[in-house]
Amino acid sequence: MSLKQKITDDMKAAMRSGDIKRRDTIRLLQAAIKQREVDERIVLDDTDIILVIEKMLKQRKDSIAQYEVAQRMDLADIEKEEVSVLMDYMPQPLNDTEITALITEAIAASGAQGVRDMGKVMSILKLKLAGRADMAKVSILIKEKLSG
Repeated sequence: MSLKQKITDDMKAAMRSGDIKRRDTIRLLQAAIKQREVDERIVLDDTDIILVIEKMLKQRKDSIAQYEVAQRMDLADIEKEEVSVLMDYMPQPLNDTEITALITEAIAASGAQGVRDMGKVMSILKLKLAGRADMAKVSILIKEKLSG
């Protein structure tokens, strides 16, 4: 079953069960997916949908931080609930050993010689690691490998 179909099925289930918060979050996700499809005139596959979810998660995490600084815990709690719903659609995260192995493969495949070739390595890894690793952490690991 595709991720898009799973999201649609979960939407129906949330509507039947009366889970308003889950329903609303899934509607936001469906709207973001549809918006990207209309804007780019394409049909998103699972990888593209994961990138949309990652973007939504980043926005929510940024909002949570801002709400907590402003002492608006009520709004932060709403964002946290949305994050938990969105996380249900993310793939299983990779552990550090798996990430390091993929970085080593990507460096070999790209022929990267130093830190200036980091973009080549990142472009290879971006699709492989979409939703499965923190790309900021991956970037740091790549720098360490290429400089050391």
